[in-house]
Amino acid sequence: MKNQPGRKKSNGVESVRIWKARNFIEEHSGEELSLGTVAKAANTSANYLSEKFKEATGMNFVKYVARARFEKAAALLREADLRVSEIAFATGFQSLSQFNRVFKKLAGKSPTEYRAAARAKTKRQRADS
Repeated sequence: MKNQPGRKKSNGVESVRIWKARNFIEEHSGEELSLGTVAKAANTSANYLSEKFKEATGMNFVKYVARARFEKAAALLREADLRVSEIAFATGFQSLSQFNRVFKKLAGKSPTEYRAAARAKTKRQRADS
């Protein structure tokens, strides 16, 4: 798994259940995800997952899912010529306003500002090489 938000391991070994949960989130982040669905995929209870997930990742389940979706959206904003709304829904956000709010909180700028800055940086790097 390439991008793993909140990589924090207690005693260097991550529980197989938590690993399965993180993989499931990564693979299905564009879909609607509930704690119950992810717990079932990881062969554990929602209570166990809720309790142990934060210990293993450093963030609660909801924040982890939002971070995973944000990371995919940021990559798409940098690399794809899709509309912001298409990226929002493709990465699992339920509304454009939710996407904008989460993105601004995590990136410090709106998706449109982020894309413009990323493209300007790429242009500068190409000009410098």
